[in-house]
Amino acid sequence: MKKILITGGSGTIGSSFIKNYYDDYKFFSYSRNEKMQVSLKRSFNDVEVILGSVEDKLSLMKTISKIKPDVIIHAAALKHVDTGEIAPIQMVKSNIIGTLNIIECSYEFHVPVTVGISTDKACEPYNNYGYGKLLMEKMFMEANCDRSKFSTCRFGNVTHSHGSVLPFWSRLKADNKALLLTDRRMNRLMFSKDEAADLIHTAMLKTYTEEEGFVLSKKMKTVNMLKLAQVMSDNIEEVGLRPGEKLDECLISKEEIPFTYVDGDFITLKSRKNKGKNILTEEYSSLTADEMNTHEMLAITNHDGYGDRDYYGAH
Repeated sequence: MKKILITGGSGTIGSSFIKNYYDDYKFFSYSRNEKMQVSLKRSFNDVEVILGSVEDKLSLMKTISKIKPDVIIHAAALKHVDTGEIAPIQMVKSNIIGTLNIIECSYEFHVPVTVGISTDKACEPYNNYGYGKLLMEKMFMEANCDRSKFSTCRFGNVTHSHGSVLPFWSRLKADNKALLLTDRRMNRLMFSKDEAADLIHTAMLKTYTEEEGFVLSKKMKTVNMLKLAQVMSDNIEEVGLRPGEKLDECLISKEEIPFTYVDGDFITLKSRKNKGKNILTEEYSSLTADEMNTHEMLAITNHDGYGDRDYYGAH
């Protein structure tokens, strides 16, 4: 059974991946969040949890040398846009220096495959979080070699992830308070936690066979945030954009189109241009993607965070 070490393994992405593939791999969760690590262990007893930060290279080296993982999934990061604007130094330490530590440890201990987690905010970045994730994608591309292979998954917004808007709105609604909406014009690309886990698994398997580093994403639906709020409540208060936010997000930019390779719903970005036919014809963004209908929005707002394979045709 292959051993998978997940940095930030007790967070939304790591725990969803563990839940979906619990019987297929031996899991190790590396995180500095003691409370979430304890919670993960109670839910999945066979998972080994290690307290540590990706900023601490010595701790990482000790962990990786002991475990000798077949795969590292690098999910640890500061992920909130406004945090990156307020505390850029800490974001650099966690998201960039932490990534460099992962790369160097993967090299040193001959880890066959390392998969990083990125975001649509890395496409045409507008904030420090997006710039950092774009740099991570480029670092993983450059780091790829025969001995240690690297890839990245570029996500949209993962519904019901820790700190995301739907759990926040649910709490406000339960307290009979207005749902706080930054801007009624805002649109976001969204997909479920199960889809995120499946994308990581697809990237992991693909990394074994690809000669070069790549960024893997997939087609997903877009939702207008005002419409999403309205299916939950009539009591909505518009509060304005937070630092670093923009109205729309782009998953694949116009400049990236020549480097895309499309296979069904999956979109792969490589460093070399695609001279074949399986290529995007326009940018893929919250303005061009298919829009969720009311039934699909109701499905995700009524969701409690578990068993999300029934999301709008998620698979």
